[in-house]
Parts: sequence; C-alpha cells; structure tokens
Amino acid sequence: MRNPLDNLHSNWVYMVASSLSWTLKAWCGLLLPVQPGLWEARHKEQKRSIVRMEFKTFLGAMMRLPAQIVRTGRRIVYRLMSWNPWTGCLLRLAESLRRPLRC
Repeated sequence: MRNPLDNLHSNWVYMVASSLSWTLKAWCGLLLPVQPGLWEARHKEQKRSIVRMEFKTFLGAMMRLPAQIVRTGRRIVYRLMSWNPWTGCLLRLAESLRRPLRC
C-alpha cells in the first residue's frame, strides 16, 4: 500500500478509514436477509458472495450507483438510474435496515 503522507499519524488515519470501509462491506453482507422459500439458496449465495467480495467490486456493485434524489412534499424519493445484478440485494438490505434491529 502506498499512502501519500509522510508521518505515521496520517498513515494511521488511512488504515483506520480502510478498516472501517472493509467492516461496512462485511456488515452489509452479514445483515442481508435470507428469506425462506423459493429464493433461499440464491439469497444465501448472494450473502456469501458479498462477504467474500473484493472491496473495489463491492463499491462498483452496491455503492457507486447513479441515483436521482427528489424532494417532494414531505418525503425524499431515491430513484436508481441504472440496474446491475446486485441491485436486488441492495434493495433487500435497505428494506431490512429500515426496520429496527433485534438481537
């Protein structure tokens, strides 16, 4: 890894930021719900794929999606402007995170 800064404190910040981003990817994969029934095997495979995915691939698949944000009345509408095979996972994850977490 090349860090563009010259002292250890600055490099430490880069390492903490990369650790947090990697942790975000892992939590997204672990919190992805698996619904029983017809799609259970596919959901388990997608969950496993996200956990094992490289971070650069994760960014391209689930984070860097073109979207339009529209403020209308009393709500905010997010419109996804493109589709990829991981969009369904992203929407399932957003729906599960919308509800309160239960231990």
